[in-house]
Amino acid sequence: MEPIKDFEGLAAHLKTLDRPRKVAVVCATDDHSVEAISRALSDGFAHFILVGPHSVPGGVMDGYKGAIESVGFDLTPDEAAAKAVEIVHDGQADVLMKGLINTDNLLRAVLNKEHGLLPKGKVLTHIALVEMPAQDKLLFFSDAAVIPSPNLEQREAIVRYMADAIRRLGGQSPRIALINCTEKVNDKFPVTIDYMTICDMARNGEFGADTIVDGPMDVRTACDREAAAIKGIDSPVNGNADGLIFPEIQSGNTFYKTITYFAGARLAGLLMGTMAPVVLTSRGDAATAKFDSLALACLLCGDSDTTSANLE
Repeated sequence: MEPIKDFEGLAAHLKTLDRPRKVAVVCATDDHSVEAISRALSDGFAHFILVGPHSVPGGVMDGYKGAIESVGFDLTPDEAAAKAVEIVHDGQADVLMKGLINTDNLLRAVLNKEHGLLPKGKVLTHIALVEMPAQDKLLFFSDAAVIPSPNLEQREAIVRYMADAIRRLGGQSPRIALINCTEKVNDKFPVTIDYMTICDMARNGEFGADTIVDGPMDVRTACDREAAAIKGIDSPVNGNADGLIFPEIQSGNTFYKTITYFAGARLAGLLMGTMAPVVLTSRGDAATAKFDSLALACLLCGDSDTTSANLE
């Protein structure tokens, strides 16, 4: 498989697979979610179960009989979230998608200890995929939305999830940069001590023999070969990172907001670690962001240790 370099290529690749994924959508009452659903139906890579109230036009429902159905139209948002999670938990859908419902309400259902989607011992995190005008490839980064300050175990899990996601997009040797404001290991920045451990694990093949992890390094060094050369930094990641792992949520979220607002970045985001990918875009996100996130989820779901683990 050739590496997927942009979101148009991602959607085109899904169309060639001829294996529509079943998506449970909670409260698809906003125009942007409806547009994303309609586009995915037109492209043929997803079928849908609409859970709770929705505003998908009857013409769309009739036009895709067998590919879209509705359940629990009279459910409250919390009831719809619980029902959609149950549908995914029981294997009737491959992906969970957030519509017009508060994130906290959906997460309560996702994290329910008895019927939720987070397997025992798994780490819940958020992974984003971005396409930027200045880059000739797609770039993953984490965590911008879930874990305030990851510990070593959580960082290890994020590396595993990200390496798997990069491979799913056709990356042959995932290159992951551990981001900090300096390239030196310093006990004034405890995160850099964790980074040393993770780099040692990568060299020992614990994230897959083909996975390359290095850091600490700054974002420009990770993505710009010239900057790395000027600084005299010799790293297999230099200027060619496929993924960035930020030290804590403040820097990850700031990066997220900055590239979308100032750099015109196109971005998709998912929850990872759950037994199925969870499309967790903002209620105010545009239809393109919801469609791209849905497409990414449909690519990542399936047989994988990090995206579809069985509940213990």
